[in-house]
This record gives sequence, C-alpha cells and structure tokens, in this order.
Amino acid sequence: MVATWSQELYAVAWNFATLAHHGQSYGSPIEGQRIDYINHIGSVTMEVIWALNADDIAEPNLAVQCALLHDVIEDTAFTYQDIQHRFGTAVADGVLALSKDANIIDKTEQMQDSLNRIKQQPFAVWMVKLADRITNLAEPPHYWSTEKRHSYQQEARLILNELNACPSVLVERLAGKIEAYRHFF
Repeated sequence: MVATWSQELYAVAWNFATLAHHGQSYGSPIEGQRIDYINHIGSVTMEVIWALNADDIAEPNLAVQCALLHDVIEDTAFTYQDIQHRFGTAVADGVLALSKDANIIDKTEQMQDSLNRIKQQPFAVWMVKLADRITNLAEPPHYWSTEKRHSYQQEARLILNELNACPSVLVERLAGKIEAYRHFF
C-alpha cells in the first residue's frame, strides 16, 4: 500500500524551510559555483517521497515535514520551540533528532549521538536521515580533499549500519550510493 501525504502540510513546511534557509548556499563540484541550499532540502524530500511510493511506512506526513525541515534547527536561527509551535511536537522531535548537537565537539560522537536519537523516533524520521545522506553522496564540492571524501563515505557507512533496520527502499539506495561514491576519490 502506498503511503499518502498531505499537499497542504507540504506547502506550509516548504514555505517555512524556504524562508528559514533564505540566502544559504553550499559548494558545487564546479569551482566558483554555489548552489542555493533549498536545492538540498528539495532533493532530500524528493528521495523521501520516492520511498513513500514504494514503502508502507506509517506517518508519511511526518516523513515529508521532517524532510523539509530537517536542517532548520541545525543551520538556522529557528529553534525546537519554533518548529513545535508551528508543526507540532512529533515533527519538532524528529527535526531535533536529525540535528547534530553543537555542544559535542567530536564529529564522530556528534553523529553517533544524532543516530541514537533518530533510533528513538518512528521510521519516518529514519527515512529522512537515509535520504539526507543519499543526497549528500552526490559529487562533492571541488574543494574537498580525498581524505574528507573518504571520511564522508565512512560516515555514510555508519549511518547505513545504524539505520539498516528501517523498512524502506532507501536502505538499499544508500548502500548503492556509498559504493558509487568511490568514483570521487
């Protein structure tokens, strides 16, 4: 059975994410080129929606809203309370779990902490993390060193190992993206 999600809830979350990430961009594989950050948000959400068409996941609206908002707490001035007020506790809890804790200095510990919190959430939130890393395993920014690329691939393996119990086609898709990423070394 295909999970259905609300276009109205999508539109509200998309507009919020667009405003929250306004002016943000990230590096491109092409030197001197920047990509508007909302492109990443749309790509993650596209992966989640694609998976919802194949998977029988409860709470598809939670998955879509968390996909659209997954970087708001981590990368903008908006807080957990802002998201909770606008989208409810379940969405705010999901976005918080998907956010790295800036108080943890070590990057590996930061990721493990987030993964531990994600595993306390419904599978709809797990899907967002899988989709996020799938999207991030596209061709890396031109300025990333080979060491950084290897490290990123290793981190993707950690994510896959921690979240491989998620009943989603995204698990297999992430495994394929990890393997394909070696072409960027």
